[in-house]
Amino acid sequence: MKHPLGVILAGGQATRMGGGDKGLLPLGSGTILSHVIDRLEPQVAGLALNANGDPARFAHLNLPVIADSIDGFAGPLSGVLAGLDWAATQGASHIVTAAADTPFFPCDLVPRLLQAAEDAGTQIALSRTPDGRHPTFGLWPTVLRDDLRAALNDGLRKVVLWTDQHGCATAAFPDDSAFFNVNTPQDLVQAEHML
Repeated sequence: MKHPLGVILAGGQATRMGGGDKGLLPLGSGTILSHVIDRLEPQVAGLALNANGDPARFAHLNLPVIADSIDGFAGPLSGVLAGLDWAATQGASHIVTAAADTPFFPCDLVPRLLQAAEDAGTQIALSRTPDGRHPTFGLWPTVLRDDLRAALNDGLRKVVLWTDQHGCATAAFPDDSAFFNVNTPQDLVQAEHML
């Protein structure tokens, strides 16, 4: 398999942070999102940002900004679908997704997901730590995008319900803190300490 494309999922509503784009909040010398980009970009063949609303607010990143194609807030799977549709136009067979509010995910995320899928003979792989699966950090095949579109249009919102229908490997990571995500102002303070 060629290197997959990367899609950063930033389509959430950030209600616990008072709305707006969590990824653009300052963290260290950059932003939460800049840390995510710095970790994912070296692992993939190209990168896009899934975000809704005015894409101009991300212009400084020089990344394609792709919006959800499913109306209403359909959750992370709608971002996965937007990424798969974009990747299909690029001729890619797979994408790897990462959440825009999770700045410390593993620097070997992509090879570990690819290896897990290969070992299990599946097209989908999700990250797992001792506290459970992290479905926004996954490997997704473009060939399943129409199936995912149909499921979303039928009202499906839970990632694992869809992935489990198609056979899903998991890549095990030992450290829960690797997928620490910034949901609240207190989390942002903790992220500064973790840097």
